[in-house]
Amino acid sequence: MSTALTQVAVGLGCDRGTPLATVAQTLDAALAQAGLARAQVVVLASIEAKQGEPAFMELAAQGGWPLRFFSAAELAAVPVPNPSETVLRYMGTPSVSEAAALLAAGAGMAALLVEKHKLRGADGKNATVSIARVASAATARFVNGKEFSP
Repeated sequence: MSTALTQVAVGLGCDRGTPLATVAQTLDAALAQAGLARAQVVVLASIEAKQGEPAFMELAAQGGWPLRFFSAAELAAVPVPNPSETVLRYMGTPSVSEAAALLAAGAGMAALLVEKHKLRGADGKNATVSIARVASAATARFVNGKEFSP
């Protein structure tokens, strides 16, 4: 399904305080599901409410990836295949991981390679990962996996 040239954006969601190990395990399982590798990830993204989430910051640092955050309103405007009433109730948007992946990828729903991959870690905390193929116009914004401004 993918080639080494495919660049992807990863949308992240989790329970508050989810350990890095659980988020990383969820990411790796989602990448494997799509036949992708961490080397193909160019950006991580989530909702602004998760800006202080240690696991997201640690994962971005480990991978050398930029971490982008979107407002609930920005995420709510993105059509997704798996909207959640629970996420809407708590976060103000029906989607975090799918919508964040699509926004960060600069792409529409057809670019979604992994929909809402959920995992409950041994710690009992939940993490969610969605993966979208980066649109060609968005790809130009990245050099060596780092976001830049022309």
